Amino acid sequence: MDKQRCNWTQNEVLMNAYHDEEWGVPVHNDAKLFEYLLLDAFQAGLSWKTILHKRENFRIAFDNFDYHKIALYDEPKIASLMQDAGIIRNKLKIIASIGNAKAFIKIQQEFGSFDCYIWQFVNYKTIVNQREKLSDLPSKTIESDAMSKDLMKRGFKFVGSTICYAFMQAAGMVNDHIVSCYRYNIVI
Repeated sequence: MDKQRCNWTQNEVLMNAYHDEEWGVPVHNDAKLFEYLLLDAFQAGLSWKTILHKRENFRIAFDNFDYHKIALYDEPKIASLMQDAGIIRNKLKIIASIGNAKAFIKIQQEFGSFDCYIWQFVNYKTIVNQREKLSDLPSKTIESDAMSKDLMKRGFKFVGSTICYAFMQAAGMVNDHIVSCYRYNIVI
């Protein structure tokens, strides 16, 4: 018997796996949080399905999402990434990823971890929503507005409120599984 899922997966194999294993599970690991930030920045203007299908290519191209290495990327590395057909070849997003890695490290130095910093926007606990259908999901909230504003102030790029809300959903800062989804009560 098929599981009742949030219908944004469109019952596509990779999307189902992401939904079933990751989306909405609270993340407190800085490396994983940076991975989500990087991928969500590249998602701007694109579908998550597109990014998800290129995720492993991004992992290889961006040194396993190692923000310490990414912060040191130079012009030859940017040129190399621009030639990589396996990723989204957007120079502004590539350059933003480098700047975001640097800003990420500064936040770690200031707060002890990025986790301590980012979870403050939800008062250090998952916001559990009770959405009945996909159309009930907002594209942004006051929390994502605040997160976006603060990240931008700290030098991050491609972190508009909508991208921040997608990040919050992915990282389990909000539980936006619809209530009929089998994952809804699991990630609470």
